[in-house]
Amino acid sequence: MAAKIRCVNCGRLVHGNPRIKNQQYCKEKECQRVYKRKWQKEKLAADPDYRANQRACQIDWHERNPHFYKEYRRKHPDYCRRNTLLQRCRKARARAIATMDSLEPDPAYKPQVFFLFPLVATMDASAQKFLLFSMRYPADDPIAKEDSIASQVPPC
Repeated sequence: MAAKIRCVNCGRLVHGNPRIKNQQYCKEKECQRVYKRKWQKEKLAADPDYRANQRACQIDWHERNPHFYKEYRRKHPDYCRRNTLLQRCRKARARAIATMDSLEPDPAYKPQVFFLFPLVATMDASAQKFLLFSMRYPADDPIAKEDSIASQVPPC
């Protein structure tokens, strides 16, 4: 019987595989995925041949799938809207750093941090931290009543 190991990803105590020296991860799918990501990151950093091969495979895939990103953006408009907003924030931050002037980015696009607390205080209640982005809608895309928060709250 193999010795028990504690998985560094999920923390569970499991029987180790006797054929794997210095085993650190269990056989669960998510733990193996984390292990593979870690291995690939280390391999890309240390092995120039592996890095060149991966880059060549990416280029080859892009040549075989030239319209992938255009189709993805067409099928996922919310993703595009969010990405546009985040890019505006990054650009505004970069402009403020690069120009070193006192001009602030547009406050409508400035991300803000808010803390939400439960209405009823309990012993295990904790504050939740959220990053909130405000978003302007174009005049031809008004927010409908169905989009408001009030319509999502069930009547008492």
